[in-house]
Amino acid sequence: MSTPSDQPNEGPQAVSGPEAIAAMRLQVLAAARFRLAIHLPVLPATVFSSADELAELRRIAISGRGAEIRILLGDTAAASRAGHRLLDLAQRLPSALRIRTPGDDDESSEINTSAWLLNDTGGYLFLPDADRWEARAALRDGPGHAPLLLQFEQIWERAPPATLLQPLDL
Repeated sequence: MSTPSDQPNEGPQAVSGPEAIAAMRLQVLAAARFRLAIHLPVLPATVFSSADELAELRRIAISGRGAEIRILLGDTAAASRAGHRLLDLAQRLPSALRIRTPGDDDESSEINTSAWLLNDTGGYLFLPDADRWEARAALRDGPGHAPLLLQFEQIWERAPPATLLQPLDL
């Protein structure tokens, strides 16, 4: 006879709907220790803007010497015009939270439309189409996490800093 587990499902699972995706995003953030990698073609007002999400991002950014939050943001101008709260946090913590824009070589349709959040414990949230509320996620899944991280690293190395979003040193 099997008994229900009190442990949350940490393996790969399908997630759909804005509320479920927001809840999973928060779980992936909460599971992170020191590092995040985030790829967003655009930064919607409802993503990474809740008080809980910003608190987790801040916790990770100030977690210690190895703290690093890297964001690849496709449309930096729109995020800047909207005055997104994540950008305020990035300007207050520029040594731990860095934003780059994918280069011209990374303008393929698959890269431009997908979004993902990766943490340093093997957790991820992957939306093949950032405009749709359907995702694949896991709190611990090395085999699912590894190719996303590899793709992120390759894009990150070629991406220039998002100078539009850097704080002014006046």
